[in-house]
Amino acid sequence: MRMPALPDHPQLQYLLRPHDGRISVQPLQPYDERACELLQQLSRLLLADAEARPHTDVMAFAFWCRRANIARLQRDHAEARARLGRGLAFHIAPANVPANFAYSYAFALLAGNASVVRVPSQDYPQVAIIARALRQLLQAPEFAVLAAMTALVRYPHDDGLTAQFSAMCQARIIWGGDQAIAAIRRQPIPSRGVEIAFADRYSFCAIDAASLLREDASGLARLAEGFYNDVFQMDQNACSSPHLLVWLGESQQIAAAQQAFWPAVHAVAAARMTLQAVQAVDKYTLLCRSAVEHANVAGAVRHDNHVYRIALDSVAADVDSLRGRHGLVYEYRARRLDEVAHIVNSKYQTLTYFGLSREQGLDFVLGNRLAGIDRIVPIGSALDMGVIWDGYDIIRTLSRIVDFR
Repeated sequence: MRMPALPDHPQLQYLLRPHDGRISVQPLQPYDERACELLQQLSRLLLADAEARPHTDVMAFAFWCRRANIARLQRDHAEARARLGRGLAFHIAPANVPANFAYSYAFALLAGNASVVRVPSQDYPQVAIIARALRQLLQAPEFAVLAAMTALVRYPHDDGLTAQFSAMCQARIIWGGDQAIAAIRRQPIPSRGVEIAFADRYSFCAIDAASLLREDASGLARLAEGFYNDVFQMDQNACSSPHLLVWLGESQQIAAAQQAFWPAVHAVAAARMTLQAVQAVDKYTLLCRSAVEHANVAGAVRHDNHVYRIALDSVAADVDSLRGRHGLVYEYRARRLDEVAHIVNSKYQTLTYFGLSREQGLDFVLGNRLAGIDRIVPIGSALDMGVIWDGYDIIRTLSRIVDFR
């Protein structure tokens, strides 16, 4: 059994690693019972952790890890052919989404792989909380196999260390912007290695105005809560968080829907959002810059400092360059969703929706032969991670078929 030694370096910090400094790359079958049980116990530990509770992203990950959800993922993506993990997966987590490294680790674990996960260089409390829980669980004898397959590392930009970890792996998972991915790709992986790159993406939302106007007060409140979670929870840093809201319908319907929807969103934001002074200044600066630099800005509405709306009278092909921050959303009115098909390129990841049928959503992507949009999910589900992400089936990509005939 191969047990490669993990490197030592003055700038390399191990948050978690096998006790002997060597990592086991002997693969497991996907959804190995030990992996599923580890995630279940991790869920319980995090949900009971008082320090974790204020961090909604940690709570979301803990909820995702529960046994029922993992069983659903396994059931939804059943595989008739025999599979094994590829060996060692090297993960480069995004710098601006603290809990993302944990999902990446969980995906590789469920696929049957050992992992070296490079966590963000910034000292986020979410990273420390999840790493601490993993350390505690992996000390148990029942998880000895998984402990030998797990390392969490932190280091500043260093091509040499990235090259060393890349040379060891059979799979590399990169989360980051286009420039960061290009730089990492200069470090080769073994010839049979596979790579998944989760690049910078853009997402938007579509709401059918007539459908919204049929909602009662409780339905409107649930929709506003879901929109808040999609937009505000990750401060619009997640690739799946929408920056543009496309209203669908007649002009009068849209105006009435906006008058109902935005006060409801503001009520949620005012109750849940902690807006720092510097964030308020940044958001106001972005509002002013948008008005000065973009000719298609038709107006703006502020719901105090919590919610900013910028109305667009047209959407050009480069509208994905318009990115909100701290609760700033761009809006556009259209009669039909097809009217914005021209803006969708390969950078588009998620379309969140309310009031669209399955046929309407799929026809928009398939009928227009769009180069982008990998996910179409209801409002409130933008941040729900699945084993299908960015158009990849992650479990199948990170495992290999053992063909018997």
